[in-house]
Amino acid sequence: MGVSTSAPDHGVAVVTVDFPPVNALPVHGWYDLADAVRTAGRDPAVRCVLLTAAGRGFNAGVDIKELQRDTATGGRGALLGANGGCAEAFAAVYDCAVPVVAAVQGFCLGGGIGLVGNADAIVASEDATFGLPELDRGALGAATHLARLVPQHLMRALYFTSRTATAHELHAHGSVWRVVPRGELPDAAMELAREIARKDGYLLRLAKAALNGIDPVDVRRSYRFEQGFTFEANLSGVADRVRDAFGASGKEARS
Repeated sequence: MGVSTSAPDHGVAVVTVDFPPVNALPVHGWYDLADAVRTAGRDPAVRCVLLTAAGRGFNAGVDIKELQRDTATGGRGALLGANGGCAEAFAAVYDCAVPVVAAVQGFCLGGGIGLVGNADAIVASEDATFGLPELDRGALGAATHLARLVPQHLMRALYFTSRTATAHELHAHGSVWRVVPRGELPDAAMELAREIARKDGYLLRLAKAALNGIDPVDVRRSYRFEQGFTFEANLSGVADRVRDAFGASGKEARS
């Protein structure tokens, strides 16, 4: 369990996230992920990073239970840690010296959108869904990254309703490179990573820096702006109220 890195193919580093049962990452998990991606990108032998996840879904965002345990005692350390950790992980993917390919299966929610929205390419399984249920969970954020996946008005509708979009819908918008049956996802994602890794390593690094340099939106500053409203929601008490209601509805659904 945790974040691991492997090198199954020349020039490709695979960073795998595994936090059962749903890959909702605790504070340390976001920082561990950031460190793993940065370390892989600094390796001169690596020309592409493949970001994957174990289990039934790619990412369910922040570990809400960790936040609730902390706020129940009047603490805000978990919230600050999650805010900082998410910012670090998203920036690590964006700033990685080499291209990052995300292989997405099942659900990709909340912080998962921050990761794939900052990736350079996405390969998804047919059952993959993408969304920001933040308003249902007492949070705000990652609209910066959802806006990189879908057009502006669709982003707003998805954000305000907490609905999800399918992998096929994102493929139609051009943000998902390829959609494959779930069993074919590892091979399809590796195929793209290998194709990228066949390019000259030095030139790839120049290309990544050049593309980041011409982005119309500074994703780091934009996301940190959003996070200020998340913290305001917590200070006002509305975030705790919404999170508690979300937790209660989950318990009712399981009973």
